Amino acid sequence: MRHNNANNSLGRKSAHRKAMLSNMASSLIQHKRIKTTIAKAKALRVFVEPILTKSQEDSTHSRRLAFTYLQDKDAVTTLFREVSPKITDRPGGYTRILKIGTRAGDAAEMCYIELVDFNEAMLGAAEAAEAKTTRRSRRGSKKKTEGEAPEKTAKAPVKKEVKAKKTTPKAAPKAAPKAAKKAPKAGEQSAKPEGKPEGKPETKE
Repeated sequence: MRHNNANNSLGRKSAHRKAMLSNMASSLIQHKRIKTTIAKAKALRVFVEPILTKSQEDSTHSRRLAFTYLQDKDAVTTLFREVSPKITDRPGGYTRILKIGTRAGDAAEMCYIELVDFNEAMLGAAEAAEAKTTRRSRRGSKKKTEGEAPEKTAKAPVKKEVKAKKTTPKAAPKAAPKAAKKAPKAGEQSAKPEGKPEGKPETKE
């Protein structure tokens, strides 16, 4: 039974498990990224991060301690020459796990485990995002303050023109009643010829 046993045995005996993690740690240090299952990646993270912390101090004692775990001289040399200078300012969290789906054969969950400071694509994207946010916040406030003043001055003459247009249609209704007054005169003239034909036959008789 494995009550209160936090370690994942990974289906192997202790000697096999230690040898496998040692080989995976050496490969991670040399290649900066490896592909494995999520269960193995989580076990490897617990195994390799204390070694990376000890490598921040380049001394004979630190090199011998790293060699006891890795059992690979080339991996130890790479660790102290390439990896250690980049992680000196980082207080832990040297690795990152990226899930990539399941394996075709047995549907095991696969992932990439990599060293954080050696992923140039993600580091470049983070720097670009920081640069964009700072530029937008600084320039946006200046443009708004400069652009508000001319807009307000341009709106003032437009309002005056609208008022002038509104006054012109008010004069048109005054001419309408004159035409209405002249209309009855035309009606009177039309009524007179209607009475004339009645008087003409009277004169002839």
